[in-house]
Amino acid sequence: MSTQPDLLYSEEEEALRAAVRDLLGDHCDPAGVIARTESDAPHDREAWKALAEGMGLAGLLVPEAQGGQGATHREVAVVLEELGRAAAPVPYLTSAVVATEALLACGDEELLGRLASGRTVGALAVGLHTAPGAAFTAVHVEDGTLHGEVTGVADALAADVLLVPADDGGLYAVDADAVDVTPQVSLDLTRPLATVALAGAPGRRLGDAAPAVRRALSAGAGLLASEQLGVADWALTETVRYLKERKQFNRPVGGFQALKHRLAQLWLEVVNLRAAARNAADVLAGQGSAEEVAVAVAVAQAYAAPVAVHAAEEALQLHAGIGMTWEHPVHLYLKRAKADSIAYGTAGAHRSAVAELVDLRAP
Repeated sequence: MSTQPDLLYSEEEEALRAAVRDLLGDHCDPAGVIARTESDAPHDREAWKALAEGMGLAGLLVPEAQGGQGATHREVAVVLEELGRAAAPVPYLTSAVVATEALLACGDEELLGRLASGRTVGALAVGLHTAPGAAFTAVHVEDGTLHGEVTGVADALAADVLLVPADDGGLYAVDADAVDVTPQVSLDLTRPLATVALAGAPGRRLGDAAPAVRRALSAGAGLLASEQLGVADWALTETVRYLKERKQFNRPVGGFQALKHRLAQLWLEVVNLRAAARNAADVLAGQGSAEEVAVAVAVAQAYAAPVAVHAAEEALQLHAGIGMTWEHPVHLYLKRAKADSIAYGTAGAHRSAVAELVDLRAP
């Protein structure tokens, strides 16, 4: 019997939010993030070290006995909200959530401890577009080594170890030094994609790939909604602030009724997104049944992507000329929202999943 979901933030979660926001204010100011996207080092190693090693956030999902914090998906969701609000270029979702969940499914304590410390970054070698339960690329195993290529792997450039599904049904840990990682052109410059090529790479079998990948992508999709909430909330908050300051005909632009209506509609969408994202995090944290988790994740992603994109588009338009400049950070959020809209399955794919799960398929 499932319990009533708790969508409110606890005092501990709000304290965690404040601490993460302060840290990101020091490390991920908009000008600094934009400058980093223009460099050949898109990942912010200092911000990652402060989050992972300084605050211990890389190990939130890892039990204390295995070197982690023993927290839940609810706390991780709060961290991801703040990372989305800052468009932070750190591999938190890919390493501390997706790769970690895959390792939890396999029970590999040694590698879990390394990821929990933050000193090792992991990445699941599955295309970022892959939805939970969808088919994924499996490389070939020959003479005990791995051969093949996987495209669209998020944060592979920052990874120290890659978790690679193979055609023998296994999930293998492969050192990043043993593979070729080639950057791909990515719309979201704060979460770069890459092609991973393996040509006789040695790997250590961790466990069965299918259940590990399914669990990892499900958690990734469900918690991505919290990142999208952070993006949408930043867009709404900054747009309201700007429209209060910007004057036209000697009155604040935000006072015009047409813009009030647009902002009110956007506020309602963001509030509903918060409910969907919090529900997904709560169900994941509560270890609900497989069907409950699948429904909560699919509902959250079916709603999150269009809302985050709409919020970022409204921010761009309502900031007028300044919103079209490279110096203003709104483009970072629009690109993150658009890239997130196809990450771990599109909204359409998740709507189809909901229809199947609740038996409301189209005729």
